Amino acid sequence: MEKDELKKVYRHIGSIIKLHREKLGKSQFSLGLEVGKSANQIGRIERAESNPTVETLFHIAKYLKIDIKDFFE
Repeated sequence: MEKDELKKVYRHIGSIIKLHREKLGKSQFSLGLEVGKSANQIGRIERAESNPTVETLFHIAKYLKIDIKDFFE
């Protein structure tokens, strides 16, 4: 049960990242460059295949011009 709940959180975070990235017209590559991750890693985060650190979420939120709490609402 707990694993399923975590997967749901990761999917939500990934969808928020993708939504705001696309709103800005940015690629996974450009986001990755800005936050020190590869485009592949950004893709894995967006698909909930990888869980980002709080530090990574902080940098992504800053780049996307959103508050980090938006990932958890």
